[in-house]
Amino acid sequence: MRKRTVFRLAAGAVVAGGATLAYASLIERNMFTLRRYDVPVLAADAEPLRILHLSDMHMMPDQRRKQNWVAALAGTDPDLVVVTGDNLAHPEAVPGALRALQPLLDLPGAFVFGSNDYRGPVWKNPFGYLLPEREYVQGVELPVEDLREVLVGAGWADLNNARTTIKAGGRTIELVGVDDPHVDRDDYGAVAGPVDTAVDLAIGVTHSPEPRVLDDMAADGFTLLLAGHTHGGQVRVPFVGALTTNCGLPRSMARGLHRWPGSDAWLHVSAGLGTHPTAPVRFACRPEASLLTLIPR
Repeated sequence: MRKRTVFRLAAGAVVAGGATLAYASLIERNMFTLRRYDVPVLAADAEPLRILHLSDMHMMPDQRRKQNWVAALAGTDPDLVVVTGDNLAHPEAVPGALRALQPLLDLPGAFVFGSNDYRGPVWKNPFGYLLPEREYVQGVELPVEDLREVLVGAGWADLNNARTTIKAGGRTIELVGVDDPHVDRDDYGAVAGPVDTAVDLAIGVTHSPEPRVLDDMAADGFTLLLAGHTHGGQVRVPFVGALTTNCGLPRSMARGLHRWPGSDAWLHVSAGLGTHPTAPVRFACRPEASLLTLIPR
């Protein structure tokens, strides 16, 4: 009788595990969701400003459903689009990524790249993400310059270790960004400096939300910080949350809107729209884009 009970429990665990894996790989990773946040960073008498934040598409050539969903976000009528990297996941993914972004390219926009825009994916042990020190391995070179050419040609600001001022929604916005800190491509020192007091809004942009970068941006007066990379943890445990952020960010800040400690800045971390191709699962962490409505403080 005891052996039979153990067998039944084991069989039940296998069935439950298989059902969870099927849900995470076939259903939830395709449940694209638009998150909405109000962010109090504008002057007291300012009209609201809408920012569409996209991140971590990890686009494969045949992901038409994802491409259509992102393209339809033009209907949210944002004033500014910010893309925080990891757009690509395949050497032939640029056309698909551009098909997703094309309806948004007529709007003011800005972008940084992530490590997966430069090099393709390789197989990784998913449990390796739980290790604080692990070797980072990259695959084949990706045609990121083709993507950059189209985005810049559309008038979007390339913020990879760059700083600029743009007009969006009738406001003057100062933008600063770094190339991906996750693979040490960042050089904030080259663009650092106090925010221009004449602008209406100052935004810092990075792919990986490394605290050393966010601290410097906040210290310079950038009051809205945008990042991706974490996938929100990708697999979240109920009542526990993300098991890892794959960077120096605390697990409690793996996704969503947070006050950045020790500053007046707000940080928004997107859980992103895709997954690494060798780990195509999401659990309790739907793929997402975010519409940030900036409002008076």
